[in-house]
Amino acid sequence: MTDVESFKAGMRQLTAGVCLVTTQAADGSRSGLTATAVCSVSAEPPILLVCVNRDNGNYAAIRAAGRFAVNVLAAEDEDLSNRFASAVSGDERFHHGDWGTLASGVPVLASALASFDCTLLEVKDMGSHGVFFGQVEAVKVRSGDAPPLLYGDGSYGTLKFL
Repeated sequence: MTDVESFKAGMRQLTAGVCLVTTQAADGSRSGLTATAVCSVSAEPPILLVCVNRDNGNYAAIRAAGRFAVNVLAAEDEDLSNRFASAVSGDERFHHGDWGTLASGVPVLASALASFDCTLLEVKDMGSHGVFFGQVEAVKVRSGDAPPLLYGDGSYGTLKFL
């Protein structure tokens, strides 16, 4: 079996889009995290998945809320990515950026390339993480040609489509 450090070193070579996964509790408190482990599962019905470390407080928040949003970041949102990955927690993470809502009332970022508003269908715990499956209830796509924020080998980057 491969050791953890070799696995992590290999996975750092897998460049991925950067997302903010956000949720809102029944009492109105908001939370969220930076994630690269996001994937489409099905187009009909529209379902996506997000992997969240079970030691991260957002794991319990998403599970309890039963809803979450995935905000696909543009290159201009690198500072927000760092903020949501930092020690700043809870509602304080939302003090920067232009935040709105879609169908479920979960926070969505106005500058995101796309925002997916999801109802939690199921959680599968695998190793250190929970895999959240979300039924997409609403989608907001940003107009224009902003480049995506990417993360690989421990650094941010972007690309320009031709």
